[in-house]
Amino acid sequence: MWSILLLGGRLRTALVALVALGVLGGGAFAAGVIGVPSVAGVENTFGPVDENTTVVETDLTVSNPNPVGASLGGLTVDYEVLMNDVRLANGTKEGVSVGTGNSTLNFTTAADNDRIPPWWVSHVRNDERTTVTVDTSVTSETVGRTVDPPNVTRQVETDLLSQFNSTETRPIDADQPLVSDPVLYVNETSAQWGEVTDSRTAMDLTFVVYNPKPYPIGVSELGYDISMNDVAVGDGSTESEYVIPPKSTETIEATVYIRNDRIDEWWVTHLERNQVTDLRIDFDARLDLADTTVTVPLDSLTYTETIETDIFGTKPTDPDATGESDADDSSESSTETPSEGTETPTETTSTDDDGLLGDGTETTSAPTPTETPTATETATPTETATDDGGLLG
Repeated sequence: MWSILLLGGRLRTALVALVALGVLGGGAFAAGVIGVPSVAGVENTFGPVDENTTVVETDLTVSNPNPVGASLGGLTVDYEVLMNDVRLANGTKEGVSVGTGNSTLNFTTAADNDRIPPWWVSHVRNDERTTVTVDTSVTSETVGRTVDPPNVTRQVETDLLSQFNSTETRPIDADQPLVSDPVLYVNETSAQWGEVTDSRTAMDLTFVVYNPKPYPIGVSELGYDISMNDVAVGDGSTESEYVIPPKSTETIEATVYIRNDRIDEWWVTHLERNQVTDLRIDFDARLDLADTTVTVPLDSLTYTETIETDIFGTKPTDPDATGESDADDSSESSTETPSEGTETPTETTSTDDDGLLGDGTETTSAPTPTETPTATETATPTETATDDGGLLG
């Protein structure tokens, strides 16, 4: 009987101590003695990528200002990665225990690649500019408070079209036995983004063409093929017809289209090549000459451009990693304001690597190039720039 009474007394003592500890803890927080853990830093990298998913690895550093570990009641950590308000990855970790100082939590998220086309639409609509945003928060059940630090943001810009703007004169040859070449000259080209819908992205192209022949030449069709890292993303032909008078210049306008449903396949190759893309546009034209109609490849107008990005600012710098080019026609800048704490890391521990799958929610929103180089060649052929040695020329 005495032992039972003694045990009961000890239990009552323990309960009173726990209640007192909770009261003291709340009072200590109110008095500023107990601090709330906060986010001290976050770093994202791309992991494996396949035709369906893109893995995002997130290292989130939590700073605990208290002299003891924060585990009473646990911590809940939330994070979200967005590109122009299109959610790429998000996750939640509950019951997190961290030691004193800084601790690193590891998140692995498999993002659906079907989020990439909506991001592409927003990137082009925003003049090829993307804001990468990392939104994090830490909730402490012990003190009943959530710390939501300022977002970490990074600007990523690309320039896919400006190199198409050129005043270089390029000849067009028919390669026909009875026609002397060149049959036309392209004196100027320019490009800009056109209408962008959920299904396709338009590029409005302009060609200033000179006809050196003594007879008119008709351009009844302009065909095109667009590829990005050898992934076919667009093809077709224009419907407008143009007639270029003899010894005269005509401006030909054409709109070509990228299929947005091909962008997620291109995205896989972009990451596999360490965020490097080779854009290529090939053209051909149907020309109505004096007594014949021919379709000729416009090799002199083939457009190529290499784009390199560093979306999270953490990609490998070793060119042998996966990238195949050192050209860089993009720019990135970051604004990192992770939290009000500036503690120097004193302890780094790694938590479990739970796979956190995003909820698949997509939010489309709306990318201005900062580089606008143009060619400076201004050679323009006149009536004496060609020969008429062909039987039909």
